[in-house]
Order: sequence, then structure tokens, then C-alpha cells
Amino acid sequence: MEHRVFDPAADVRKTVGRLPHWEQSGTYTFITFRTADALPRAARDAWADERDRWLWCHGIEPPTRRHAPAMASLSAPLRRDLACRRAEFWQRQLDVGHGPCLLRRPHLRSFVTAVLRRLDGVRYDLEAFVVMPNHVHVLVGLGDAGSLRRECRAWKHLSATGINASLGRRGALWQTESWDHLVRSPESFDRIRRYIAANPTEARLAPDEYTLYVRGRPP
Repeated sequence: MEHRVFDPAADVRKTVGRLPHWEQSGTYTFITFRTADALPRAARDAWADERDRWLWCHGIEPPTRRHAPAMASLSAPLRRDLACRRAEFWQRQLDVGHGPCLLRRPHLRSFVTAVLRRLDGVRYDLEAFVVMPNHVHVLVGLGDAGSLRRECRAWKHLSATGINASLGRRGALWQTESWDHLVRSPESFDRIRRYIAANPTEARLAPDEYTLYVRGRPP
């Protein structure tokens, strides 16, 4: 299966839940999904404070429930800047290791690894992934528009079923929505691949606390 980076001239499927989701057939996508308890209220409040300071600096007065019209007037570079700040903030918070971090246990991580590898080369092509103690990063070449939601749902459902059965527990393991980003350029592809490979070191994890796969590299 041949994949490419985002083509602004090609059709894009856009959906919005709590997060925006863009899909384009045959395009590489960077996906992050996390456990439901990975971002406590204190972390969410810290982001709200940081976001509001940014809004003040750009002439938008909180409270944020009334900032949407003004946000729409921002230039595209400013909107991208805020989106990047948000993504970087959440990635830093995930690496702190909030919550019980069930995936620190190798036998529980194996459920996630198995479902990711299950249809690699059949319905999608994995370029890199890392299973961290409370979240997962995946760089993957997807097929048709619509496969993003389908594959993420399958990965989370199957892994949660196995992990919950292993622990004798019930309830939601994963956050309902995943974060995703269409890869915009070859340079971005390489940067994301390096980020995934370096994430365990940046988070100061021991070798038995994560599972890393990068295509073409030895395990």
C-alpha cells in the first residue's frame, strides 16, 4: 500500500467532536490515544490558564465560552500556533505519568501491541508506535477516508477488552476521542518518527516500562 503526505488539493473528510479530525485517503496520520484517567482536572485547569493568557496577549478576552467569534478572526498562523501550543502542553502532561499508568506493566502493554500489529500491512501500514504507561502514539499510513475512526475504535475496543479481562475490572479504559494529525510534509513525517522513538527517553522511562516499534529498526 502506497501512502503520501497531506495534499491540500485533494479531498479531505472533516469531522468535529471535542476535537477536529481530518482524513484523506492514503495519507500518513499521527494518532495519540490515552487512558481515561491520564489527564486529571488539575492538568485541564492548567491548560485553560495557559490558553487564556495566550488569548489575552492576542486581544481576546476570556471567559473562553465567548471567545469563539474573535478566534475566528485570527490569522491562520495564529490559529496554528495555538493548536501547536495545545498539543505540546498535552504531550508534556501525558509524559508526567498521571493516573495509575496501567500500561507500565508489560503484560498489559502486550494487548495494545497485539491489536496494533494485527492488521499491519493489510488495512494499514504502521511506521512507528510507542505504548507509554498511560498513552499510545502511532504513525500510520491509512487507507480510505473513514478508516481513521474505524481503526482507532478497533484498537481501543480490543485492547480494553483484553486488559479489563486480565485485571478483572469493568469500565472505560480509554478516552473516547483520540487526537490525530495529518502529516503535512516529508520533514514532518521524519520529525514525528523521531519524536515517537525518543518519547520514552524524554519521559525518563526504564526499558521495561514501554514498548517501541519503528519500521526498519531492530526491536
